[in-house]
Amino acid sequence: MKVLRTPDSRFENLPAFPFPPRFVEIRDAGGTALRIGTIDEGPRSAAPILLLHGEPSWSFLYRHIIAGLMAKGHRVVAPDLIGFGRSDKPSELQDYTYERHVRWMSDWLIAMDLNRITLFCQDWGGLIGLRLVAKYPQRFDRVVVANTGLPIGQGFSEGFQRWLDFSQRIPTLPISDIVNTGTVRELSEAERAAYDAPFPDESYKAGARRFPTLVPITPQHESVAENIAAWTVLESFNKPFLTAFSDADPVTKGGERIFQERVPGAKGQPHVTIAGAGHFLQEDKPDEIVNLIDRFVARTS
Repeated sequence: MKVLRTPDSRFENLPAFPFPPRFVEIRDAGGTALRIGTIDEGPRSAAPILLLHGEPSWSFLYRHIIAGLMAKGHRVVAPDLIGFGRSDKPSELQDYTYERHVRWMSDWLIAMDLNRITLFCQDWGGLIGLRLVAKYPQRFDRVVVANTGLPIGQGFSEGFQRWLDFSQRIPTLPISDIVNTGTVRELSEAERAAYDAPFPDESYKAGARRFPTLVPITPQHESVAENIAAWTVLESFNKPFLTAFSDADPVTKGGERIFQERVPGAKGQPHVTIAGAGHFLQEDKPDEIVNLIDRFVARTS
Protein backbone atom coordinates (compact mmCIF):
# COMPACT_ATOMS: atom_id res chain seq x y z
CA MET A 1 0.00 0.00 0.00
CA LYS A 2 1.44 3.35 -1.05
CA VAL A 3 0.64 6.02 1.53
CA LEU A 4 0.69 9.77 0.92
CA ARG A 5 1.11 12.35 3.67
CA THR A 6 -0.03 15.94 3.18
CA PRO A 7 2.79 18.41 4.01
CA ASP A 8 2.30 20.18 7.34
CA SER A 9 2.71 23.51 5.60
CA ARG A 10 -0.69 23.02 3.94
CA PHE A 11 -2.36 23.38 7.36
CA GLU A 12 -0.71 26.60 8.49
CA ASN A 13 -2.77 29.72 9.29
CA LEU A 14 -6.19 28.17 8.74
CA PRO A 15 -9.06 30.40 9.94
CA ALA A 16 -10.33 29.73 13.49
CA PHE A 17 -8.32 26.51 13.62
CA PRO A 18 -5.53 26.76 16.22
CA PHE A 19 -5.72 23.10 17.20
CA PRO A 20 -2.47 21.12 17.00
CA PRO A 21 -2.76 17.51 15.87
CA ARG A 22 -1.98 14.52 17.98
CA PHE A 23 -0.92 11.68 15.71
CA VAL A 24 -1.99 8.15 16.55
CA GLU A 25 -0.30 5.39 14.58
CA ILE A 26 -2.12 2.19 13.75
CA ARG A 27 -1.27 -0.67 11.40
CA ASP A 28 -3.38 -1.93 8.56
CA ALA A 29 -4.09 -5.66 8.47
CA GLY A 30 -1.34 -5.91 5.84
CA GLY A 31 1.18 -4.34 8.20
CA THR A 32 1.28 -0.82 6.73
CA ALA A 33 1.66 1.93 9.33
CA LEU A 34 -0.99 4.64 9.10
CA ARG A 35 -1.01 7.90 11.00
CA ILE A 36 -4.35 9.36 12.13
CA GLY A 37 -4.44 13.07 12.88
CA THR A 38 -6.46 13.73 16.03
CA ILE A 39 -7.57 16.87 17.84
CA ASP A 40 -7.78 16.23 21.59
CA GLU A 41 -8.53 19.34 23.61
CA GLY A 42 -9.94 20.08 27.04
CA PRO A 43 -9.53 18.47 30.46
CA ARG A 44 -8.49 14.81 30.39
CA SER A 45 -10.62 14.20 33.48
CA ALA A 46 -13.78 15.08 31.53
CA ALA A 47 -15.75 12.49 29.55
CA PRO A 48 -14.86 12.87 25.85
CA ILE A 49 -17.15 14.25 23.19
CA LEU A 50 -16.20 12.49 19.96
CA LEU A 51 -16.89 14.41 16.75
CA LEU A 52 -16.75 12.33 13.54
CA HIS A 53 -16.74 14.01 10.15
CA GLY A 54 -17.69 12.55 6.79
CA GLU A 55 -17.09 13.04 3.08
CA PRO A 56 -15.16 15.01 1.79
CA SER A 57 -14.56 17.14 4.87
CA TRP A 58 -12.19 16.82 7.83
CA SER A 59 -12.01 18.01 11.44
CA PHE A 60 -11.84 21.63 10.25
CA LEU A 61 -15.60 21.20 9.86
CA TYR A 62 -15.89 21.13 13.65
CA ARG A 63 -13.62 24.10 14.49
CA HIS A 64 -16.33 26.32 16.01
CA ILE A 65 -17.97 23.39 17.78
CA ILE A 66 -14.66 22.30 19.30
CA ALA A 67 -14.02 25.81 20.62
CA GLY A 68 -17.58 26.15 21.91
CA LEU A 69 -17.55 22.84 23.76
CA MET A 70 -14.11 23.54 25.23
CA ALA A 71 -15.43 26.85 26.56
CA LYS A 72 -18.11 24.88 28.41
CA GLY A 73 -15.51 22.64 30.05
CA HIS A 74 -15.72 19.57 27.83
CA ARG A 75 -12.96 17.37 26.48
CA VAL A 76 -13.34 17.26 22.70
CA VAL A 77 -11.81 14.63 20.40
CA ALA A 78 -12.00 14.99 16.62
CA PRO A 79 -10.01 12.60 14.41
CA ASP A 80 -9.51 12.85 10.67
CA LEU A 81 -10.58 9.67 8.89
CA ILE A 82 -7.88 7.89 6.93
CA GLY A 83 -7.69 9.59 3.53
CA PHE A 84 -8.76 12.98 4.89
CA GLY A 85 -7.43 15.99 6.76
CA ARG A 86 -4.09 15.54 8.48
CA SER A 87 -4.34 11.74 8.43
CA ASP A 88 -2.40 9.54 6.02
CA LYS A 89 -3.88 8.89 2.59
CA PRO A 90 -3.50 5.55 0.83
CA SER A 91 -3.15 6.40 -2.84
CA GLU A 92 -5.27 3.76 -4.60
CA LEU A 93 -9.06 3.53 -4.80
CA GLN A 94 -9.00 -0.17 -3.90
CA ASP A 95 -7.18 0.65 -0.65
CA TYR A 96 -10.48 1.97 0.70
CA THR A 97 -13.33 -0.26 1.82
CA TYR A 98 -16.07 0.29 4.36
CA GLU A 99 -14.76 -2.54 6.53
CA ARG A 100 -11.22 -1.20 6.43
CA HIS A 101 -12.45 2.19 7.63
CA VAL A 102 -14.30 0.56 10.51
CA ARG A 103 -11.22 -1.49 11.40
CA TRP A 104 -8.90 1.52 11.16
CA MET A 105 -11.10 3.63 13.43
CA SER A 106 -11.65 0.71 15.81
CA ASP A 107 -7.88 0.43 16.23
CA TRP A 108 -7.69 4.19 16.74
CA LEU A 109 -10.44 4.08 19.39
CA ILE A 110 -8.66 1.33 21.30
CA ALA A 111 -5.33 3.18 21.04
CA MET A 112 -6.96 6.32 22.43
CA ASP A 113 -8.69 4.22 25.12
CA LEU A 114 -11.78 6.43 25.10
CA ASN A 115 -14.68 5.63 27.45
CA ARG A 116 -17.84 7.44 28.60
CA ILE A 117 -18.05 8.83 25.07
CA THR A 118 -20.68 11.21 23.74
CA LEU A 119 -20.68 10.70 19.96
CA PHE A 120 -21.77 13.35 17.48
CA CYS A 121 -21.63 11.99 13.94
CA GLN A 122 -22.61 13.24 10.49
CA ASP A 123 -22.42 11.76 6.98
CA TRP A 124 -19.76 8.98 6.88
CA GLY A 125 -19.00 9.87 10.48
CA GLY A 126 -22.27 8.08 11.21
CA LEU A 127 -21.74 5.14 8.90
CA ILE A 128 -18.43 4.48 10.67
CA GLY A 129 -19.27 5.87 14.11
CA LEU A 130 -22.43 3.83 14.55
CA ARG A 131 -20.47 0.71 13.68
CA LEU A 132 -18.11 1.65 16.54
CA VAL A 133 -21.09 2.05 18.87
CA ALA A 134 -22.32 -1.40 17.87
CA LYS A 135 -18.86 -2.92 18.30
CA TYR A 136 -18.03 -1.22 21.61
CA PRO A 137 -21.37 -0.19 23.18
CA GLN A 138 -19.81 -0.19 26.64
CA ARG A 139 -17.55 2.72 25.63
CA PHE A 140 -20.43 5.04 24.62
CA ASP A 141 -22.69 6.88 27.07
CA ARG A 142 -24.85 8.69 24.52
CA VAL A 143 -25.15 9.40 20.79
CA VAL A 144 -26.25 12.30 18.60
CA VAL A 145 -26.81 11.51 14.92
CA ALA A 146 -27.10 14.24 12.29
CA ASN A 147 -27.60 13.90 8.53
CA THR A 148 -26.40 10.31 8.39
CA GLY A 149 -27.61 6.73 8.25
CA LEU A 150 -26.64 3.09 8.51
CA PRO A 151 -27.95 1.57 5.26
CA ILE A 152 -28.54 -2.15 4.80
CA GLY A 153 -28.87 -2.54 1.04
CA GLN A 154 -31.62 -0.01 0.53
CA GLY A 155 -32.16 3.73 0.81
CA PHE A 156 -31.37 4.60 -2.79
CA SER A 157 -32.50 8.14 -3.66
CA GLU A 158 -32.31 10.46 -6.65
CA GLY A 159 -30.28 12.92 -4.61
CA PHE A 160 -27.71 10.30 -3.72
CA GLN A 161 -27.60 8.96 -7.28
CA ARG A 162 -26.80 12.45 -8.59
CA TRP A 163 -23.99 12.77 -6.05
CA LEU A 164 -22.65 9.30 -6.89
CA ASP A 165 -22.65 9.99 -10.63
CA PHE A 166 -21.01 13.38 -10.18
CA SER A 167 -18.29 12.09 -7.85
CA GLN A 168 -17.25 9.32 -10.22
CA ARG A 169 -17.43 11.22 -13.52
CA ILE A 170 -15.81 14.56 -12.81
CA PRO A 171 -12.07 14.46 -13.61
CA THR A 172 -11.04 16.86 -10.84
CA LEU A 173 -12.97 16.40 -7.59
CA PRO A 174 -13.73 19.95 -6.34
CA ILE A 175 -13.54 19.40 -2.59
CA SER A 176 -14.32 22.92 -1.37
CA ASP A 177 -17.07 23.35 -3.96
CA ILE A 178 -18.73 20.17 -2.68
CA VAL A 179 -18.67 21.41 0.90
CA ASN A 180 -19.86 24.87 -0.13
CA THR A 181 -22.76 23.35 -2.08
CA GLY A 182 -23.76 21.45 1.05
CA THR A 183 -24.11 24.56 3.21
CA VAL A 184 -26.79 27.22 3.35
CA ARG A 185 -24.32 30.02 3.95
CA GLU A 186 -21.51 30.83 1.53
CA LEU A 187 -18.06 29.78 2.69
CA SER A 188 -15.30 32.38 2.64
CA GLU A 189 -12.29 31.96 0.37
CA ALA A 190 -10.14 31.15 3.41
CA GLU A 191 -12.59 28.48 4.54
CA ARG A 192 -12.72 26.97 1.08
CA ALA A 193 -8.93 26.88 0.99
CA ALA A 194 -8.94 25.03 4.30
CA TYR A 195 -11.14 22.29 2.86
CA ASP A 196 -8.81 21.98 -0.11
CA ALA A 197 -5.69 22.00 2.08
CA PRO A 198 -5.46 18.21 2.68
CA PHE A 199 -5.36 17.51 -1.05
CA PRO A 200 -2.36 19.02 -2.90
CA ASP A 201 -3.44 17.21 -6.08
CA GLU A 202 -5.80 14.48 -7.31
CA SER A 203 -3.51 11.67 -6.12
CA TYR A 204 -4.44 12.54 -2.53
CA LYS A 205 -8.20 12.25 -3.18
CA ALA A 206 -8.60 8.47 -3.55
CA GLY A 207 -10.56 8.23 -0.30
CA ALA A 208 -12.83 11.14 -1.18
CA ARG A 209 -13.40 9.70 -4.63
CA ARG A 210 -14.08 6.19 -3.30
CA PHE A 211 -16.44 6.92 -0.41
CA PRO A 212 -19.66 7.46 -2.43
CA THR A 213 -19.31 4.04 -4.08
CA LEU A 214 -19.03 2.29 -0.70
CA VAL A 215 -22.40 3.32 0.74
CA PRO A 216 -24.36 0.01 0.90
CA ILE A 217 -27.56 1.17 -0.78
CA THR A 218 -28.19 -2.02 -2.77
CA PRO A 219 -28.22 -5.69 -1.70
CA GLN A 220 -25.14 -6.24 -3.89
CA HIS A 221 -22.97 -3.83 -1.92
CA GLU A 222 -20.36 -5.07 0.50
CA SER A 223 -20.97 -4.42 4.23
CA VAL A 224 -24.73 -5.03 4.08
CA ALA A 225 -24.43 -8.03 6.40
CA GLU A 226 -22.15 -6.15 8.78
CA ASN A 227 -24.56 -3.21 8.99
CA ILE A 228 -27.50 -5.55 9.61
CA ALA A 229 -25.53 -7.04 12.50
CA ALA A 230 -24.81 -3.53 13.81
CA TRP A 231 -28.51 -2.67 13.72
CA THR A 232 -29.16 -5.72 15.91
CA VAL A 233 -26.98 -4.13 18.58
CA LEU A 234 -28.48 -0.67 18.09
CA GLU A 235 -31.95 -2.14 18.52
CA SER A 236 -30.97 -2.98 22.09
CA PHE A 237 -29.04 0.25 22.77
CA ASN A 238 -30.84 1.84 25.73
CA LYS A 239 -28.52 4.74 26.36
CA PRO A 240 -29.62 8.27 25.35
CA PHE A 241 -29.81 8.61 21.58
CA LEU A 242 -30.75 11.92 19.95
CA THR A 243 -31.43 12.86 16.33
CA ALA A 244 -30.52 16.34 15.09
CA PHE A 245 -30.97 16.36 11.32
CA SER A 246 -31.10 19.62 9.39
CA ASP A 247 -34.04 20.91 7.37
CA ALA A 248 -32.17 21.56 4.10
CA ASP A 249 -30.36 18.34 3.21
CA PRO A 250 -32.08 16.50 0.35
CA VAL A 251 -29.76 13.48 0.64
CA THR A 252 -30.65 12.51 4.23
CA LYS A 253 -34.11 14.09 4.52
CA GLY A 254 -36.35 11.90 6.69
CA GLY A 255 -33.46 9.68 7.75
CA GLU A 256 -33.96 10.43 11.43
CA ARG A 257 -37.17 8.39 11.59
CA ILE A 258 -35.48 4.98 11.45
CA PHE A 259 -33.34 5.86 14.47
CA GLN A 260 -36.30 7.23 16.41
CA GLU A 261 -38.31 4.09 15.67
CA ARG A 262 -35.68 1.37 16.13
CA VAL A 263 -33.23 2.54 18.81
CA PRO A 264 -34.66 2.14 22.34
CA GLY A 265 -32.52 4.98 23.68
CA ALA A 266 -34.22 7.37 21.25
CA LYS A 267 -37.62 6.93 22.88
CA GLY A 268 -38.78 10.05 24.68
CA GLN A 269 -35.77 12.13 23.66
CA PRO A 270 -36.30 15.76 22.58
CA HIS A 271 -35.30 15.21 18.96
CA VAL A 272 -34.67 18.39 17.02
CA THR A 273 -34.58 19.65 13.47
CA ILE A 274 -31.79 22.17 12.89
CA ALA A 275 -33.44 24.93 10.87
CA GLY A 276 -31.61 26.85 8.19
CA ALA A 277 -28.84 24.29 7.76
CA GLY A 278 -27.66 22.16 4.86
CA HIS A 279 -25.89 18.82 4.72
CA PHE A 280 -22.86 20.28 6.50
CA LEU A 281 -24.90 21.67 9.37
CA GLN A 282 -21.71 22.14 11.41
CA GLU A 283 -20.86 25.06 9.13
CA ASP A 284 -24.33 26.59 9.22
CA LYS A 285 -25.32 26.22 12.88
CA PRO A 286 -22.26 25.52 15.08
CA ASP A 287 -23.51 27.44 18.13
CA GLU A 288 -26.83 25.61 18.07
CA ILE A 289 -25.00 22.28 17.92
CA VAL A 290 -22.73 23.25 20.82
CA ASN A 291 -25.70 24.12 22.98
CA LEU A 292 -27.58 20.99 21.93
CA ILE A 293 -24.67 18.69 22.85
CA ASP A 294 -23.96 20.52 26.11
CA ARG A 295 -27.60 20.35 27.23
CA PHE A 296 -27.88 16.71 26.17
CA VAL A 297 -24.85 15.73 28.24
CA ALA A 298 -26.06 17.70 31.26
CA ARG A 299 -29.58 16.30 31.08
CA THR A 300 -28.53 12.66 30.69
CA SER A 301 -25.50 12.51 33.01
